[in-house]
Amino acid sequence: MPSALPDGEPVPDDGALPAHALRERDGRPLGFYLHVPYCASRCGYCDFNTYTASELRGRGGALASRENYARTLAEEVRLARKVLDGDGRRVETVFVGGGTPTLLPAADLGHMLSVIREEFGLAEDAEITTEANPESVDPAYLAELREAGFNRISFGMQSARQHVLRVLERSHTPGRPEACVAQARAAGFEHVNLDLIYGTPGESDDDWRATLEAALGARPDHISAYALIVEEGTALARRITRGEIPMTDDDAHADRYLIADELLTAAGMSWYEVSNWATAGVDSARCRHNELYWKGADWWGAGPGAHSHVGGVRWWNVKHPAAYAQALAEGRSPGAGREVLAGEDRRVERILLELRLAEGCPLGLLAPEGARAAERALADGLLEPGPYEAGRAVLTLRGRLLADAVVRDLVD
Repeated sequence: MPSALPDGEPVPDDGALPAHALRERDGRPLGFYLHVPYCASRCGYCDFNTYTASELRGRGGALASRENYARTLAEEVRLARKVLDGDGRRVETVFVGGGTPTLLPAADLGHMLSVIREEFGLAEDAEITTEANPESVDPAYLAELREAGFNRISFGMQSARQHVLRVLERSHTPGRPEACVAQARAAGFEHVNLDLIYGTPGESDDDWRATLEAALGARPDHISAYALIVEEGTALARRITRGEIPMTDDDAHADRYLIADELLTAAGMSWYEVSNWATAGVDSARCRHNELYWKGADWWGAGPGAHSHVGGVRWWNVKHPAAYAQALAEGRSPGAGREVLAGEDRRVERILLELRLAEGCPLGLLAPEGARAAERALADGLLEPGPYEAGRAVLTLRGRLLADAVVRDLVD
């Protein structure tokens, strides 16, 4: 969740949505994202809306404290129930992210989930995920999460090399994430993800291969591999600006992506989104919650800075935990702003998101100039011929390397 919020029109104090947004909800999956904005320390590359204890000290006091957080967030879930009055959908996915959700007691995460269950109900096969820092969990904690109803967990591994973790300012030690996968399996978790980052300054191809091999050796059923993006204003960006460490170039990023796809595919995983691989042939190994985002379904984002989308209306909450808690304590929506997406906006967004998927996007979404760009992309080997003949734009491996450029051409 990026720390910067866009501009937009005001959100009503009661959080009410336009009537047309509520009319569109039938037949669309509904998910919840729960943002936990606390971290023990700030990683050098992080630009998310997170806060350490020292950053919160003196700014909001008890309102901003993590001790009260689960009860505060539960109030937004209850607000969602009022806004979505008459909505008979059961929640299909819940994703708890951060920050570091596992800085909260497992009972607090369980309480937040129980409120969703009480207010909306959970689908029988609901996917319930939490992110976790490898150093913030142990077998007892994981067992408590599983007992509360969580069935999927995502560990931030990033790298298996100590010198790479040091540049990223990650606190865990190499080997710890892999041990966590085994502990999660023992606790009964059906699905486990490892998050990896490639392209860190000072990382070599051999370092990246070692990371992938270590991750695969832990036998998760899902791996996310993201190119490092150096965000302006972060500690890492300042170090690069001062010349302390070099910026990784685009060619190195491309090489690392090819290495990832080669090793992950050989190990029996298949890509289903540009940066995500899951056990081949096992649909339940995919992250269904993220698929809600990529396929434009409905989700309610609860927590400071969280973003939501229902029926073509997108809104976002105030960023600071104290301001968030204050709004809910006063019976107001914590929404900071919103936008109503026009038909053209939604068409473009579908292309932007669906083209990243292994299923691709329908060619019928493309405007005439975009359709001509798709023909050129096909001729250049950026789109798969078979799906193209069937009316879909699906990226080839080379197309995935150039996904951003392909998307820009197709949305014209």
